[in-house]
Amino acid sequence: MYADPRRRPVTFFVGERVYLMMLMWKGVIWFGKRGKLAPRYIGPFSIGQLLNDQTVVLDLPAELFGIHDTFNVCYIHKCKVDDESQILSLQDLKVDMSKKLLEGPIRIVHRKVI
Repeated sequence: MYADPRRRPVTFFVGERVYLMMLMWKGVIWFGKRGKLAPRYIGPFSIGQLLNDQTVVLDLPAELFGIHDTFNVCYIHKCKVDDESQILSLQDLKVDMSKKLLEGPIRIVHRKVI
């Protein structure tokens, strides 16, 4: 009765890049910040195996050895960026002592010579 009649099921493929949703559970590994400013998704990770239409196995890096690699599809989100250089990892963020984000140019894309 309250379901969206135009909703389509999300399909995933092996090798596709996805983000993993971070849940604010107690006792779970924290990625950087805590509370409201904590990241909602981490990744991207590639899908290693499809167990069924609701369960996927992710290829997680060695830093996440304490996290189980099997997830329901409701906890992952498709990575819509095709270019890998557009993805910013958590290690690339620079924060000073007053907890402010240091912003600066990453690379020069175009130069105009006069």
